Amino acid sequence: MFPITLPEEAALSPVAFELAVQDTHGLEVAARLGADRIELCSALALGGVTPSLAFVEAAVATPGIPPVHVLVRPRPGGFTYDPAETATILQDVRHVLRAGATGVVIGGVRDATVDTDLVKRVLDAAGDAPVTFHRAFDSLPDPVTAVETLAALGVRRILTSAGATSVADALPALAALVTTAAGRIDIMAGGGVTVDLIPALLRTGVPAIHASAKCLIPDDLTIGLGTSSPAGPGGRETTDLGLATALLAAIRAAH
Repeated sequence: MFPITLPEEAALSPVAFELAVQDTHGLEVAARLGADRIELCSALALGGVTPSLAFVEAAVATPGIPPVHVLVRPRPGGFTYDPAETATILQDVRHVLRAGATGVVIGGVRDATVDTDLVKRVLDAAGDAPVTFHRAFDSLPDPVTAVETLAALGVRRILTSAGATSVADALPALAALVTTAAGRIDIMAGGGVTVDLIPALLRTGVPAIHASAKCLIPDDLTIGLGTSSPAGPGGRETTDLGLATALLAAIRAAH
């Protein structure tokens, strides 16, 4: 792998495991597993969108569930939002926090930089609840400036693959982001995380790792429901207990 030097303090600090969850089975897995927190969302195959309020309520009410951080993303696609979409994001932030969520996960881009107006308004709506900036970060051409901007605004963490489709292809860049952050904001590694990749991710010094631990449940559609859901053999994704357990075990084994 890459010759990344791990600071001594990073080697001694526990690394948090965040599990992305998109259905009630995933809630059961997260509660049984003992993950440090979950990112609650819907439609991970589309990059994730805002889950229903009923699902947020179900997550918060699940016995043994770790802190629930809700993805607030009103649609698939890019991360530049018009005023109506921004209003929806802000209302969803308020709704999910009132429903008992611990924090929210958002992102916005304006002219190839962080949409600071959106982020400020989300932070105001969230109050004391922690805000994570999601992988919209990976679309930004100047990640170092973006880290500085988000840290100064008061965002708690950044979910990132360091600009690559898979974080495995950007380990030196990930380590550089950790150095830039310098503890002012958490850099959470995500995007294509596998069990074999965990040791290399830990060597970058990240304080948290995010994974969806998905598996495919075969399912046939007798009718087409849209361009992404044609009729015929297919399936739906859900959380795999075995894979999620292995990921957490790999993280804990290093500490």
